[in-house]
Amino acid sequence: MTGIQLTCAQARRIAVRAQVLDRPRPTEVLPVVRQLTVLQADQTKVVAPNAHLVLWSRIGSAYDRDELDDLLATRELIELDGMIRPAEDIALYRAEMDAQADGGELDGWDRSAWEWVDANDGCRLDILDRLADSGPLTSRDLPDTTVLPWRSSGWNDGRNVRMLLEMMARRGEVAVAGHQGRDRLFDLAERIYPDQDYPPIQEALRIRNRRRLQSLGIARAKSAKQPGEPNDVGEVGQPAVVEGVRGTWRVDDGQLERLDEPLEGRVAVLSPLDRLVMDRKRMTELFEFDYQLEMYKPAAQRRWGYYALPILSGDRLVGKVDAAADHELGVLRVEEIHADEPFDADLSAAVADELTDLAAWLGLEPA
Repeated sequence: MTGIQLTCAQARRIAVRAQVLDRPRPTEVLPVVRQLTVLQADQTKVVAPNAHLVLWSRIGSAYDRDELDDLLATRELIELDGMIRPAEDIALYRAEMDAQADGGELDGWDRSAWEWVDANDGCRLDILDRLADSGPLTSRDLPDTTVLPWRSSGWNDGRNVRMLLEMMARRGEVAVAGHQGRDRLFDLAERIYPDQDYPPIQEALRIRNRRRLQSLGIARAKSAKQPGEPNDVGEVGQPAVVEGVRGTWRVDDGQLERLDEPLEGRVAVLSPLDRLVMDRKRMTELFEFDYQLEMYKPAAQRRWGYYALPILSGDRLVGKVDAAADHELGVLRVEEIHADEPFDADLSAAVADELTDLAAWLGLEPA
């Protein structure tokens, strides 16, 4: 299949613009999240929880963390499947939830999970009754009356209530109502989700693909499956070929209309879970950037640090910052800045300014 011919620089500019990492900086949280479509709700606090760090990368130190919390409290944003999403997008998942609850056409792992929930229907009903009476509760607060324990090869083995809540969320029976420390609070989904009509599954999948492509700007039609938000977008958008990169891409129509506009780029320090870099294969193909999150590696095997933050300059990823917030000492510790190529004076100053802004936003001094 042939398509629109793009240079690698054009492809990168499309991706940067779509992810709201150009100038001018946005000023409001809700429009940013609607454009990004998802914020991964990872609670790791080496620097700051991912959702807050992603919003700081866009808005800067003017971003008030209470604003995200307020939008979650008023249900304008909702957490689903580990992702913070605009409330209006929840409708795109409801038909899929109905299918998970019905179980009729499920197969493979989904079928096994449905059968496990069905075997523990008494516990499921106990949980629904307790939530109806008490309101939001964590998995620790709910009774474990399962008759068939959860078995897996992973670390969830035996975590019966937690896994049952996960399955009930997939069925649209319960939903995340907030957090108590690092624990999620669950409530009845009818109290959390908007009361709205929703499309059938196939139409919902097309809309989700279109929304994802608008957020990414450029993506593959198909990619390897991964937990959480997919990286591929199906056949939405326009086909394109990127110079020097094998295969065909899909590009958002709105971004193609801006193709001839010069990019008003800036320097940004990103979360390791930022959507610009989360698809590591796309990151490597378009940005030629060598990076991975090394927090799960032994210290001696790390090249860039426990929680290194990628550095964006214009349409290039140019390095990593090994940094951590030390609230006891009141400092943002910058252990090292790893430059993929030597920084000139302007880039060095811009990176320093961005780290100073990050420290100020965290209420810390840069060190």
